[in-house]
Amino acid sequence: DSFKDFIELNILKNKKTSNKIFKGDEKSFSIKLINKWVVRNYLSSLYDKKMKNKTIQRRISSLRSFFKFLMRENKITSNPMEDIQSPKKEKALPNSLLYDQVIHLFSICDTQTYLGLRDRSIMELFYSSGLRLSELTELDRKDFDETQNLVNVYGKGKKQRIVPITKTAASWIKKYLYHENRKKDTKEHKKQKDEQAIFLNRFGNRITVRSVDRNFKRYLKLSGLAITITPHTIRHTIATHWLENGMDLKTIQMLLGHANLGTTTIYTHVSTKLKRKVYDKTHPRA
Repeated sequence: DSFKDFIELNILKNKKTSNKIFKGDEKSFSIKLINKWVVRNYLSSLYDKKMKNKTIQRRISSLRSFFKFLMRENKITSNPMEDIQSPKKEKALPNSLLYDQVIHLFSICDTQTYLGLRDRSIMELFYSSGLRLSELTELDRKDFDETQNLVNVYGKGKKQRIVPITKTAASWIKKYLYHENRKKDTKEHKKQKDEQAIFLNRFGNRITVRSVDRNFKRYLKLSGLAITITPHTIRHTIATHWLENGMDLKTIQMLLGHANLGTTTIYTHVSTKLKRKVYDKTHPRA
């Protein structure tokens, strides 16, 4: 289908060439007349039609396979797809939560239990700091400055940054760290290996990325929110909220640990999208 479409679009794009390539029926079609210029004309027509990069990538992939087959069968002597580059993959805009949704998600944690208190502390820290999941699980107690409400983070490439957190997040972390179950020499904790870690699993070892991700899925199900949420969603969410409340991109870049400011600019698009959504929902004439 992709190949037939390729031919049909080239008929429209370049009638003079297409008359030589395709003469009314498939039997009279000549493969040998297709060169890289014909292919480029075809790809240009796809861009003119405003096709998504993902769709164009699929077309290119199909054509590459087709011409590789022809080369193997000795039907052609040169491959017209040889110098053809695929378009870059489009970056999807990250999901982001409204503030009310954040509060609702946090409220699902049963903070009367030790593990529920831990999970609430994790969520509060995520929303307060915008840490990556791997950064959060690697935090040690010495990385948490209880007096100044700061966390010492080692990000990608072991780059160090100091990130401030809210009094609320710090308060939840302290409640968790000084909970009586944290110190109990219970059966589960006798083989405790990672007392220096801030966040522990139920066996007393450093909590893993997989465990945190699994817990988020459980809380999402309990919340009833009809959206996909991962720990990274909270990182996207606070970055968007920072921007919406007036924080400049350079500061957001430093807090998130982005090496390139270009990575941070995606939140300007997310923020605009959210504002439009809220505007359409609340304006009486929207």
